[in-house]
Amino acid sequence: MNLKKYLTLTRAGMIEALQFRLSFVIIAVGNVLYLIVVYFLWKSIYASAGTDIVNGMTFSDTLIYLVLATALFNFMEMYTVWEIGRNIQSGKIVLDLLKPIEYRKYLFWSYSGSFVMQFFLTFLPTFLIVAAVTHGTIPLGINLLYFIVSVILAVSINYSIDYIVGTICLYTESIWGINIMKQVIVLLLSGATVPIAFFPEGLKQFVLHLPFQSIYNAPLTILLAKDPAPESVLRTLGTQLFWSLVMMIISKLFWKVSLRRITVNGG
Repeated sequence: MNLKKYLTLTRAGMIEALQFRLSFVIIAVGNVLYLIVVYFLWKSIYASAGTDIVNGMTFSDTLIYLVLATALFNFMEMYTVWEIGRNIQSGKIVLDLLKPIEYRKYLFWSYSGSFVMQFFLTFLPTFLIVAAVTHGTIPLGINLLYFIVSVILAVSINYSIDYIVGTICLYTESIWGINIMKQVIVLLLSGATVPIAFFPEGLKQFVLHLPFQSIYNAPLTILLAKDPAPESVLRTLGTQLFWSLVMMIISKLFWKVSLRRITVNGG
């Protein structure tokens, strides 16, 4: 693989992202408002529970988890579905398919620049602030290395899911409703809106066997765990690797089969 040509796409994406600096401000303001709602919501939940620990998590644990989950969401969201949908509707998809690079790779690396900028402008500042404010609640050791590997696998899974959903536009030529439904399902079943620890036991076991929990719950569990057993970490990373490969294969096969149905409006 010629990495240089892919990094050129990353650089172009970073430059493009910097042209829309106001969007980062809007995202930051939106996150602050969302987290204020989350704070008072969970404050009320713990107050009504009448105990400091609910399902093995304190209020502080829950808030840290949800703050970092929100930062991870902003960091990993690449808007792939919208891009595929627009390209199919406009017919630009035909030109993209003619490029001397696989469309799946081209799309990923085109958005990787925005992905990098989101990491430095949203996730990293949030992580540093939370680590400083909570005074050591987040362990800063080998878990950070495991966390980085886990996030890379999570990005792969998340991208494959987006690519599968985007491919559906070849059949529907409209993606808005499907993408909204996808976001709701992923955010709920990944633990990004409600920690999986709060799920009923039966639902929890079911969700833990789906790929969605590998996107947010797995990295955050590794990051926040104090003295985790190596076997547990390896099992989590192994599960993520499994779903990364499975979703990649499914997304490629679905795209290959679906291309036979491609139509271009007006042509």
